[in-house]
Amino acid sequence: MPGYEPYLMCDFHTHTTWSDGRLSIRELVDLYGETGCFDVIAITDHILRKNDVLAKAARVATFGRRRYSVMESSFSEYLGEIAEEAQRAKRLYGMLVLPGAEITKNHVRAKKNAHIIALGIREYISADEDTQTILKEIRRQGALSIACHPHHRTTRRIEISTCYLWDHRDELMDLVDLWEAANRDDLFSVTSLKHFPYIANSDFHRPKHLYSWKTLVRSRKEWPALKTALTENMNVAITLYRGESWTASRATTGVGHGGDGGNGTSFKNGDTETRSRNWLKEM
Repeated sequence: MPGYEPYLMCDFHTHTTWSDGRLSIRELVDLYGETGCFDVIAITDHILRKNDVLAKAARVATFGRRRYSVMESSFSEYLGEIAEEAQRAKRLYGMLVLPGAEITKNHVRAKKNAHIIALGIREYISADEDTQTILKEIRRQGALSIACHPHHRTTRRIEISTCYLWDHRDELMDLVDLWEAANRDDLFSVTSLKHFPYIANSDFHRPKHLYSWKTLVRSRKEWPALKTALTENMNVAITLYRGESWTASRATTGVGHGGDGGNGTSFKNGDTETRSRNWLKEM
């Protein structure tokens, strides 16, 4: 990232139309790539439990037009599309695109909910497995596990609580590789108070989520080196990506971006600015 060498600007938590995101993998890659600011992103679409009640209700509400989970039958196709777009991203933007999935264990009882990113996953993992089995399988595959939004949020969202991993941290901390200290607009100070290995991500679902917390990692731009740097967690920092300065955004829109990702946000690339504005209006 210009001005931060040799740190890499990274986002390890994004969703596409393969689950509940608004953009295709290609559209997401272009959105990040054309900013000229990002070095690494990961595609981490949801893998849901077979009897996920919320997903069933959402499918009915959208008349089956949207898919909310990567299925085992289509997982190889999912990985294939990520690999294809990763080659394109490297050629066009010099950006590393990693495969991943968010293993999503939603239950009627919120205290049992756990969302776990498998970063660098190569084989399907069922969300119907118990949490320890999922974490052990992620490690067996040579991937990294990330505890997603592990604590109560400070901002109001219509979302379920996902505190199972945090509530059971004493028994699971040796199996969880990384904990989100920041997710989109929220900061989870409890992870830093425990000195757990941390990370920050956007939990991207729509273009306005680009403007959110991100991770800076001092590493070579390749998966083996990046994996080592993340697990060692020595040269890792979090940063709030704005797209332009706070003063410039206030002059343009009268307010800052904040969680709303205001339409006044611009990029260095004029084409990207126009497309992002259009997307933001639509979303």
